[in-house]
Amino acid sequence: MKAIRYAAYGPPEAVVELREVDPPPVGDDDVLVRVRAAAVNPGDWHFVRGLPYVMRAVSGLRRPTFDGLGMDLAGQVEATGRNVTRLKPGDEVFGHFRGAFAEYVAVPQDKVLLEKPAGSTYQQAAAVPLAALTAYEALATRGEVKPGQKVLVVGAAGGVGTFAVQIAKALGAEVTGVCSGGKAELVASLGADEVIDYTRQDFARHPGRYDVILDNVGDRRLADYRRALTPTGAYVPNGGSGGGSLLGPAGRILRVLVTKPFVRQRLVNFVTAADRDTLAAVRGLIEAGQVVPVVSRTYRLDQVPEAIAHVEQGHATGKVVVTL
Repeated sequence: MKAIRYAAYGPPEAVVELREVDPPPVGDDDVLVRVRAAAVNPGDWHFVRGLPYVMRAVSGLRRPTFDGLGMDLAGQVEATGRNVTRLKPGDEVFGHFRGAFAEYVAVPQDKVLLEKPAGSTYQQAAAVPLAALTAYEALATRGEVKPGQKVLVVGAAGGVGTFAVQIAKALGAEVTGVCSGGKAELVASLGADEVIDYTRQDFARHPGRYDVILDNVGDRRLADYRRALTPTGAYVPNGGSGGGSLLGPAGRILRVLVTKPFVRQRLVNFVTAADRDTLAAVRGLIEAGQVVPVVSRTYRLDQVPEAIAHVEQGHATGKVVVTL
């Protein structure tokens, strides 16, 4: 079968390649999925580059210890191990599992794999898992968004941002999205009550104050975000730029940890905890028509290096998906 592999850190076009490899073995508890689409996430370029360097403590100091890429997939169940009861051959599924840029993957049945949303294409379903899980956890679980609250989504046109705008609306919030002017129409179409063009307006000096801020960009001082919050509002950072090649966004996480004991506002760090129950909740919102995945570009499997490079530039709208 064909699969994307990499054996060294570096630029995607130099180290990522399409190879012919053996199909994965299917254990008693595994679900063999014929992958039809897989989404590109920022994590893919971080793995390829080995940046920030702190992540190499997990991914491998000198070279990657796992050579597969891709984290989100959608496809059809090809076969199941003898202990699998949740799914059966022929089921159309989607989920979160590393190594998704391949024609086939064997996913343990206890991992995040569910029947895909009714009416969604494979491309739409593949766009959902990590980005939507992140948005849902940031807003519903960590931000504790309530009906009638005011929510600010910084980076509202990106992968997590497009889901966050819709999820916040589904939770009953009044939503303001921050993006560039060229993407304002898209963000408004997703349900944002107001859109701030960051090239023309500074959200930190905007007259409004917000109960929850989801920050997908991280290019401002913590004080700027706090200024835009209500006295007891919640600031929820998700990744972000800056911090240099050593620590990356971890530097901002440390600043939040140092500041939070001394302020009334809630400063909430989190790492997305991918689980089936949360993905099922997101699937319900999609099937109810409250959330629609935004897929801006599609690439072939042999174009994965180009797709990863595009996401690395940091200005992708919605999700970028690889079709197989």
